[in-house]
Amino acid sequence: MGLERRRRASLALTLSFVALAFAVSAVTTSYWCEGTRKVAKPFCTGPPVKEKQLYCIRFNSSNLNDSRQVQYIFETGEEKFIMRKFHTGIFFSCEQAVDMNGFDCRSFAEIAPEHQRGVLWLCVVAETLYLSLLFIGGVLMILEQCPCFSVMNKLKLSAFAAMCTALSGLCGMVAHMMFTTIFHLAVSMGPEDWRPKTWDYSWSYALAWCSFGTCMGSAVTTLNRYTKTIIEFKYKRHNIEKNLMIKQKMMELGLPEQMWDVYLTAEPADAEIPSEPLVNGHKPSTGAPCVFEEVDGVPEQQGEAYC
Repeated sequence: MGLERRRRASLALTLSFVALAFAVSAVTTSYWCEGTRKVAKPFCTGPPVKEKQLYCIRFNSSNLNDSRQVQYIFETGEEKFIMRKFHTGIFFSCEQAVDMNGFDCRSFAEIAPEHQRGVLWLCVVAETLYLSLLFIGGVLMILEQCPCFSVMNKLKLSAFAAMCTALSGLCGMVAHMMFTTIFHLAVSMGPEDWRPKTWDYSWSYALAWCSFGTCMGSAVTTLNRYTKTIIEFKYKRHNIEKNLMIKQKMMELGLPEQMWDVYLTAEPADAEIPSEPLVNGHKPSTGAPCVFEEVDGVPEQQGEAYC
């Protein structure tokens, strides 16, 4: 039984720190959502090149200051636009640079609608609480494994660990839902130079929900272990009280101590107290007639008796 409890404790501790690692990885990255933006190509600058530049528009002549020369471009229709990739997290939103090399990042708070930024700050606060409570729950689980604490103190640590882990899971769920809300608001009401054409959730968002799932698994495992230990203690106390009650009843009847061992050790723990008291170690008469047999040819008692 002790080995099973230690395995459950190790499982809960492992799930807790896996959830913490997933959560930190998700919060510190900006790949919660990613997609593309349709933007107009900028005009090319610098000397002309032999290869066609797909990310900008170049005039037929590089002499833009000559007003006598007609300037025209060859791109028409969709060729005048380019699809730039972007990815967004809780803190930053990054978009491909003009020359399509690298990403330019800016704060996501600048993109969120001004009158809806309270949702973003609620997301940040909930995410901070999620990480803090998850870390505290893991520390309490580690302290519970320490042999220097008594059984009752370990039970208290287990209860607090389960409570902190469960609360952290709820905060994480709120944080993830708040980010989903503020991102939808930014897509519909955000600045024109940021609104995406296509987008979808990315690996950081999936990692955040995996963290939530493992966190709740750790909380359930810890709570189950705490509840099972309490039930075992109550069952043992019930058996001890029952044995003490049987022993007290036998003492009142004046039975020899040899009879105590018969009831307290030979019988199972949940054996019931005899419904009828024994008289001098024998079952009292029930009124049914019985005949005594002779022993070695000598009858012990003449006539019939009632058993």
